[in-house]
Amino acid sequence: MRRILHLSDVHFGRDRPELLHPLLQQINTLAPDLVALSGDLTQRARSWQFRQARAFLDRIEPPVLVVPGNHDIPLENILQRVVRPYSGYREYISSDLAPIIEDDEIIVIGINTVNHLRWQTGRIKSREVARICERIADAGPDKTSILVAHHPFTHLDTDTKQLMRGASKAIETLANCGADMVLSGHLHSWRAEPFVSRDRGSGLLQFHAGTGLSNRLRGEQNDFNMLEITPHTVRVTRYVADEGGEDFTPGEDRFYLRKGAGWARVEEVPQDQAEAAHREQSDQRAAHAALADA
Repeated sequence: MRRILHLSDVHFGRDRPELLHPLLQQINTLAPDLVALSGDLTQRARSWQFRQARAFLDRIEPPVLVVPGNHDIPLENILQRVVRPYSGYREYISSDLAPIIEDDEIIVIGINTVNHLRWQTGRIKSREVARICERIADAGPDKTSILVAHHPFTHLDTDTKQLMRGASKAIETLANCGADMVLSGHLHSWRAEPFVSRDRGSGLLQFHAGTGLSNRLRGEQNDFNMLEITPHTVRVTRYVADEGGEDFTPGEDRFYLRKGAGWARVEEVPQDQAEAAHREQSDQRAAHAALADA
C-alpha cells in the first residue's frame, strides 16, 4: 500500500497564517509516502510569495512532488509572462515542471497544465498526453499510475471557470492507456468520483482538493486529501480545518474497489472482495500485456 497526501492551492500571499502550523503538523504526523501538491503555491507569483512557499515546502518531512498552477506565473507583468513565465517558480520551487516519482508499486506523473498565454484557462497538448501514456506503459501493468495536474480534466455544470483546452480528448486517451487516477485542484472545491469514459467505463478516478491555506474558500472549508492506495482499492479521506483554525481533522471517507477495467464506490472494502479484485486485475493486466506484445 502507498499513502499519498494530496494538497492544492495554498496561495501564499492570500493565505490564512493561523492554519500554517496546523497544516504542517498534520502532514508530518500522518507521514505519507508522498505529498502531491497540485499547483498555485502563490497568489501573484511574486518573489516574497515564492520564498514563503519554499519555506513551507522545506518544513514538510515526507518527499514532495509539486507542479505549477496558473497563479505561479505573473498576471500583471505581461512581458515576463510571455518570455519567462516560470522564472520565479524555477528559482524558488523546482526547475522540473513535470516531475515523476516511481517505485515498485506506483508511478506518479506530474503534468504542467498552465497556459501562459491565457493565464487562468489551462491546456494539455496531445504530445504531452502521448508522453504520459509512454511512461505508464514503461512502468508496466502492475503499477498504479497517478497523475497530478493543477487544472481538472472535467467540470461540473455549476463550475464557473472554463475547462482547460484539450481536457476532454486527453482524459479519454489517458483512461484508455491505463491511467488510474488524477489529482487536481484549481476550483477550490472538493470532489472524489470516477470519471466515466466511453471505452473504459469508470476506469479513471478523479480527486479534487480544495484549498489548503487560502482565504478564498468559495463556500467550502480548507482541506486536503489523504489517499491509501493498493492495486485494487483506494480509500480517500478528506481532512478539513476546524472552525478555530487549530487543526485539520478527518471528514468524509470514500472507498473505491476496482471491478474489471473500472472503479466502483463501495461502503467499505471487505478483505475477500479486495483479494478477488486483485486476482481479477492481475489476470486482466497479464492478458493486456500479452496482447500488446503480440
